[in-house]
Amino acid sequence: MKVSERIGKLRDLMDEKGIDIYIIPTADFHQTEYVGDHFKAREFITGFSGSAGTALVAKDEAYLWTDGRYFIQASKELKDSPVELMKMGSPGVPTIEDYLSDKLAGGGTLGFDGRVVSMGSGQKYEEIVNEKDGKIIYKYDLINEIWDDRPILAKEPAFLLDIKYSGEEVSSKLERIREKMKENNATTHVLTTLDDICWTLNIRGDDIEFFPLVLSYMIITMDKVDLYINEAKLSDEIKAKLKKDNVVLHAYNDIYEDIKKIDKEEVLLIDPSRLNYALYNDIPKENEKVEKTNPEIVFKAIKNSTEVENMRKAQIKDSIAHVKFMKWLKENIGKEKITEMSACDKLYEYRKEQGNYISPSFEPICSFGENAAIVHYTSTPETNIELEKGNFFLSDTGAGYYEGSTDITRAYALGEITPEMKDHFTLVAISNLNLGNVKFLSGVTGMNLDYAAKKPFWDRGLDYNHGTGHGLGYLLNIHEGPTGFRWQHRDHEVHPFEENMIITNEPGIYIEGSHGIRLENELLVRKGEENEYGQFMYFEAITYIPMDLDAINPDMMTNEDKKLLNDYHKLVFEKVSPHLNEEEKEWLKKYTREI
Repeated sequence: MKVSERIGKLRDLMDEKGIDIYIIPTADFHQTEYVGDHFKAREFITGFSGSAGTALVAKDEAYLWTDGRYFIQASKELKDSPVELMKMGSPGVPTIEDYLSDKLAGGGTLGFDGRVVSMGSGQKYEEIVNEKDGKIIYKYDLINEIWDDRPILAKEPAFLLDIKYSGEEVSSKLERIREKMKENNATTHVLTTLDDICWTLNIRGDDIEFFPLVLSYMIITMDKVDLYINEAKLSDEIKAKLKKDNVVLHAYNDIYEDIKKIDKEEVLLIDPSRLNYALYNDIPKENEKVEKTNPEIVFKAIKNSTEVENMRKAQIKDSIAHVKFMKWLKENIGKEKITEMSACDKLYEYRKEQGNYISPSFEPICSFGENAAIVHYTSTPETNIELEKGNFFLSDTGAGYYEGSTDITRAYALGEITPEMKDHFTLVAISNLNLGNVKFLSGVTGMNLDYAAKKPFWDRGLDYNHGTGHGLGYLLNIHEGPTGFRWQHRDHEVHPFEENMIITNEPGIYIEGSHGIRLENELLVRKGEENEYGQFMYFEAITYIPMDLDAINPDMMTNEDKKLLNDYHKLVFEKVSPHLNEEEKEWLKKYTREI
């Protein structure tokens, strides 16, 4: 069935239900960034396969809003379809709220499945609809009625994350959460976000491809925890552990009825951006609500000492795999057929050799040449091209080990490349090194520091259309709040950097139709000196992979730039060479030599 036919069927249902505009976000019932196959309703209705975007279907028009990572991809995938691309943040492009304010007729009806729309977004829509004397219908999943072969909800088993990996018992985590509840005068805390639930209970699963999460809801009170989950996913060992912490099991969907019966005296701590609109509306109006960010978000972002040491080990493992891969790629390009997908498979072969490997930590981005200019490109059998000399192979991939998750990007020059390509690569390297070596006072946020990465680009009238970095979860979401590098204000990225947070550093440049370059390291937030001016902080790079010297133009670099690169490469050799054989060591010595 073509996209036009799907939209036609959706409009017929909208007419039946009296809905004028229907919104389909990229979301599951838990506001998860990446969703399982069952929840890919937006992809089904538009044909756009990127991981972020919101579709809107009206009686005579259809739109897709997505961000700068996906402009090129969305333009290609929406070509010849009735869906028009809305490039978020671009001049003259309205937001969804602006569109609704302008286009929803007086007395009109807005529809969406309230389980996949956040409480915060739903309330914004409410304000607009009320101004129009209209109404919202949120009880219907209209996509489900036209999606005949929709995948079922995942049923994969969960697993425990041992204390040697998690570093903190469930009882301790619950105690900290309950203290935050008391500080906010709340008696009940409602959680729908999967990473917060899995972190709290030290469990992981396989319900979302690449992300070891378990579909569940949770209600925490002062004396027990109600967990809503498909019990078949839990082993007897997990059930026994949960019972010890007074965790009571319920059927997955029972929360929607149970929340309606909650005692009217209970004060609920809820996160407006992380609770779905339908569940929020099922809470009795009489209950007092405290709307604050889930305390688990900051708790899990600040890694404990066990997690930090484990994640260092995971980064060493991944760095070893990347060095072996880089050597293999450099030595075999032009000698054997290598494609985007076969190169990606080779990298994961090296990762699997490292031990305690679980799975990729997100959908791999392995792209050659002009495909690398698509920021979040995914190679498929239809697009899989052969690697050739004269351009870059970009690998933005990650691995989940029991010791933690990784997210690493490198661009490798294959054979001789153009002077312009070298200049672009050198620019990205300078940007990465500048940001990774800043020193700053406690209280500083990523909005303050993003300029260190952007300045080399802006000085040359260039830019890249994505954030410079994000928090990294421990076998959870690969993009983790509440910190990140981005000069634009985003509510979920404005928390100050705190010791033992782990943040990515990934500037890039993308020349449509030609090439793309991104270099990504993980940074551990550390405390530096404390003096009369306050507590100083700095970043420690914990990713140890060469920045390809075949693509560096030293003439573009200041002496300070060269020192930063040389110091980084010295660290790479120190950390990785003990794990290599003699031939590999000699090769690494060449690619970490001083310039």
